Amino acid sequence: MFKKMKNIETAFQHVRSFTIAVVIAAAVISCYTVYQCKTLIAAVQSRIYILYNGKVLEALEADRKDNVAVEARDHVKTFHELFFTLDPDDKVIRANLTKALYLADESAKREYDNLSENGYYANVIAGNISQQIKVDSVSVDLRNYPYAFRCYATQSIIRTTSTVTRSLVTQGELRNVSRSDNNPHGFLIQRWETLENRDIKVINH
Repeated sequence: MFKKMKNIETAFQHVRSFTIAVVIAAAVISCYTVYQCKTLIAAVQSRIYILYNGKVLEALEADRKDNVAVEARDHVKTFHELFFTLDPDDKVIRANLTKALYLADESAKREYDNLSENGYYANVIAGNISQQIKVDSVSVDLRNYPYAFRCYATQSIIRTTSTVTRSLVTQGELRNVSRSDNNPHGFLIQRWETLENRDIKVINH
């Protein structure tokens, strides 16, 4: 009788130990599953899919602080490409400059007005001149706000008889503004000025 009771008690202890082990294992697996699900959901939510020209492109979400330097350089580059890329077409010139002036303050508008008053754009149209720019590098100092920048670029002024290559160096500051369709980076160029704009090569056609 006592032997049977002992066997029953031993069996009960084994069952209890096994049950506890199963419960602990289930709890561990459940916690791990919840953690993995949260991680997966966070990863999925940080992805944005963009439909462009019939193709689905994946974009990743990131804090702006991780991309300030990249966005600042691209803002400066975009502004210079719009402001200095000209063709002998009044509509093209106006379209590019309108986009450029959304990215900068009155210092850029003042430069535009000066060029207009001096007949620069009229001469581009009358002379069938094309002007292209290649931004070589942009340095941005993120240690102090507003962020000081300097842009180094090469201009090509293409005429029927010649192509003039010029060195262009400008500087200014970047301050934060609200993002919009006209200003996707959320920066505004201020105190913009040209430090150098000189001929470095002339090729006669």
